[in-house]
Amino acid sequence: MLHFDHTTLAQRVLFSSGKAAENLAKEVARLDSHSVMVISGGSEHSVAQDICAEIRPVLFYDDVAPHVPMDKAEKARAAAGELGIDLIVSIGGGSTTGLAKAVTLTTGVPIVAIPTTYAGSEATNVWGITESARKTTGVDDRVLPVTVIYDATLVQSLPVALSVSSGLNALAHGIDAMWAPRADPINQTMAIEAIRVLNRGLTTLVAAPQDVRGHELCLYGAYLSAVAFASAGSGLHHKICHVLGGAYNLPHAQTHAVVLPYVLAYNAPAVPQLAARIAEAFGAATALDGLQRLRNTLDAPRALRDYGFRVSDIAEAVELIMPVIPATNPRPVTRISLSALLHAAWSGDQPNVGNEQ
Repeated sequence: MLHFDHTTLAQRVLFSSGKAAENLAKEVARLDSHSVMVISGGSEHSVAQDICAEIRPVLFYDDVAPHVPMDKAEKARAAAGELGIDLIVSIGGGSTTGLAKAVTLTTGVPIVAIPTTYAGSEATNVWGITESARKTTGVDDRVLPVTVIYDATLVQSLPVALSVSSGLNALAHGIDAMWAPRADPINQTMAIEAIRVLNRGLTTLVAAPQDVRGHELCLYGAYLSAVAFASAGSGLHHKICHVLGGAYNLPHAQTHAVVLPYVLAYNAPAVPQLAARIAEAFGAATALDGLQRLRNTLDAPRALRDYGFRVSDIAEAVELIMPVIPATNPRPVTRISLSALLHAAWSGDQPNVGNEQ
């Protein structure tokens, strides 16, 4: 018998390659906005200028940093307040969207998000801000962008290595959603489809980086995965990665890409039916086999030590992560097992299915 509670978030999605500028102009008119703030990273400034050619923003803002430091958030909020901003347009990856959300969290100004990576933040009502090397996350429907404009031509120029890590970050949303605190049959179904689409899209993208079809599949899969994650909540994987990113300033996408197989290997034996669905989505014998086959094809990031995490950080990281691990995780997590998981992720050792760690 089925019994669950599910909330579907309200959001408009415009998906069309080569039409970001046109769709943005239509949304600005539809929302009757007259004081637009455009947030984009410095490397995306020229792209943002092109996308905004048909509108007249009052401010282009590019003081963006990973994990949304509090001082950056407060500075952006002040800039928005001074100009009476009535619409924020975020053009970029997760850091850009995250800063837009930080502004909206206190101002209520709506966001139109135009992603240039596969981060997925644009499709969630989750926000995160880092202060004193500690990342705080929360859920608030105000930060959910009112509209997302997807245009695969905007991600065609991403370096393949960045596309891979960003795409695996998207995949992590779907896999974590399978057993997150609010997992239900609806978000699990979306997550499984996201895994299937991202597996195909990332494989296509690496084989032919300039083929827009691979990028379209990855954007579509990233959206499905993020919607599933927004509905299901943060599971073990995301709790680990949020702490590591905030406390040790690790790169967001690469951290997710490295940690994912270790969490999958840890949880999969405790939920064989869910693991079987993940395996089927990958077209593999087991869930971990499918993920590792994809990671090998993509030459994915391998070890946290490659991104500045030190073995001496593990003991502290365990103490920071333990209090935020969901009680609903399918397998109990202890300090010993978490320490073993982080050691393996630090070194890049082969994930061990069923290991008590």
